[in-house]
Amino acid sequence: MKFSTIMTVFALVFAFASAGCRYDKAGKGAGSGSGEGEGMDISSSQEGSLSDMTEGKFEDLYTRCTDVDFAPVYFGFDSTVVPQGELGKIDAVAQHLTEKTDRVVVVEGNCDDRGSNEYNMSLGENRAIIIRNYLVQSGISADRIQTRSYGEEKPAVIGSGESVWSRNRRGEFAIYQK
Repeated sequence: MKFSTIMTVFALVFAFASAGCRYDKAGKGAGSGSGEGEGMDISSSQEGSLSDMTEGKFEDLYTRCTDVDFAPVYFGFDSTVVPQGELGKIDAVAQHLTEKTDRVVVVEGNCDDRGSNEYNMSLGENRAIIIRNYLVQSGISADRIQTRSYGEEKPAVIGSGESVWSRNRRGEFAIYQK
């Protein structure tokens, strides 16, 4: 990989990190709002998106798999901490990718509609990166994972109120076959 490409990726990661997005590593404190006890801090290893480091978007290179569908990972309000009860959903994806080595995943980060577009895009990307990091820690090669942020642009449910917002704060998995 060219040095200039690596420097560009580092610059993008730094830009996301310094964009003012609150990064609740402890799973507690203002804004985490998960109400589900402590989550797991999985943000420390290999932070950053590999989306820009591969030769192209998986969705442009490979075929979307329709034989498998994974449950979304839900987040607390303004949080990037994966609640303990949601880890099994990521484990299921890791197990699938371990068994099907010809498959790759795009982790899609989403938010509710509160906050600015810029903030929500950053928060969505950070949620996707957190899930990606967990997959890597589970033994999935980083080059098989890409991240996307949709911010508030692809809501699972339309409306307002906590019952709607809580379903829109999520990470989803799109599986592709090489």
